[in-house]
Amino acid sequence: MAKLVRHKLPWILSSIVVISLHIGGGIAKSSQARGSDGFQVKAIQAPSAAPNPPIDPLEELYINLHLEQKGLSLDAWQAAIHGYNKLRARGYYAGAKRITIVDFSQPSSRKRLYIVDLAKSKLLFHSWVAHGQNSGTLYARQFSNTPESFQSSPGFYQTGLPYVGKNGLSLKLRGLEPGINDRAEERAIVMHGADYVRPDILRSQGYLGRSWGCPAVLPELNTKIIRAIQAQTCLFIYTPDQQYLAKSVVLNGRGEDTKLGG
Repeated sequence: MAKLVRHKLPWILSSIVVISLHIGGGIAKSSQARGSDGFQVKAIQAPSAAPNPPIDPLEELYINLHLEQKGLSLDAWQAAIHGYNKLRARGYYAGAKRITIVDFSQPSSRKRLYIVDLAKSKLLFHSWVAHGQNSGTLYARQFSNTPESFQSSPGFYQTGLPYVGKNGLSLKLRGLEPGINDRAEERAIVMHGADYVRPDILRSQGYLGRSWGCPAVLPELNTKIIRAIQAQTCLFIYTPDQQYLAKSVVLNGRGEDTKLGG
């Protein structure tokens, strides 16, 4: 896990002694003391170090909400905020100040779903979330944008409106990343509650049950989560997978004019 580095500069407490030779009876006017051997001695204090630069407010939020202690990697947080800001600049998320992060660098046995209200500096939810059954057992390591793959798709999504389907109350998700998750609606990738996302499942087999690619959540929290993040908020599924990180036009700084998914 990446460690947050607070920018601290050491204070240097030292002095430099400059010795001026007495030549022809002349004494440097800047001298402050005379040595017993006739040399002029001047003590010059080193300049103070520059003050600590202010920490970025969003990194400070990461610290204040104890997100590292709750398992969220700094890499996932920074990627989420970076992409969120870029997409907002392009007109997505309609000014919404809530961000949902699914951190697939963690196993499904960990609470790896984080919903943060950026405006109120508050962690709203921290809970379990499932990945696709063909993405892996304990960890999600294989990803696909293909229908019937039953794999998760990483990247940035925009939440839609809730509806009631075969999994009960569900939330539509619009994948924004070309070639990565932009077939989410075609694949019926949505957020919904599932009985296989329960602590007793973890106790019995050591990992959560798996979905057909949806980020399924604890049934008891499903309605509350959907109401909190519906209608054009940011959902980001993070993975340290190098193929995703290299291909993402949102994260890697290329394709500012690329047409996004959905």
